[in-house]
Amino acid sequence: MIQPQPSPPATSPLAAGPVVVGLVLAAGAGRRFGSPKQLASFDGRPLLEHALLAMAEAQRVDSVVVVLGAHADAVLAGVERNGASVVVCRDWDEGQSASLRAGVAAVADGADAVVVTLGDQPALDARAIDRVVDARDGSSLAVRATYNRRPGHPVLLERELFESVASLHGDEGARGLLSGAPVKLVACDGLGSDLDIDTVEELRLSGGGSTPAS
Repeated sequence: MIQPQPSPPATSPLAAGPVVVGLVLAAGAGRRFGSPKQLASFDGRPLLEHALLAMAEAQRVDSVVVVLGAHADAVLAGVERNGASVVVCRDWDEGQSASLRAGVAAVADGADAVVVTLGDQPALDARAIDRVVDARDGSSLAVRATYNRRPGHPVLLERELFESVASLHGDEGARGLLSGAPVKLVACDGLGSDLDIDTVEELRLSGGGSTPAS
């Protein structure tokens, strides 16, 4: 059984100025999918690997943390982390808020902001991550990507919101938090997609594949 990892370093030796940590939330059991969807094949890679690769390729992210929970051993064995550190969320079955709490708690001492993506969104683009980070303006407590005017991911949370993250519960992630905070919306049309995959049928319709990786 995987043991919780020590808090990963929130910065790299080359980082200068504000430190932004990328958080990829991938702790769910994939019950609607019917198997660990982190390992489902999409364009020849495990689903989660796409999300980790996008975060690794982002130029405005200083370090990356992936939050695992259900099937953590199998996911670690089957997915290339692309340099991401691992945090295991023991309360993963509580919902997405638990994953976000675990990720923020692991980096809170050194991060000025976190930029959050989901492990079941294989079409997210590193350029969208960079655009969201670059949109920080010193007055908004959060920055959120939009696609066709619809809010989605990535979502950036400033350090001032970290304490509020610790009080989140349920499966809504930061939705309640964002509803009461100054949020800057940034159009990311043409920079990938925040399509999320919840079922095998959705994976099939996406054109990327539908077979869980062995």
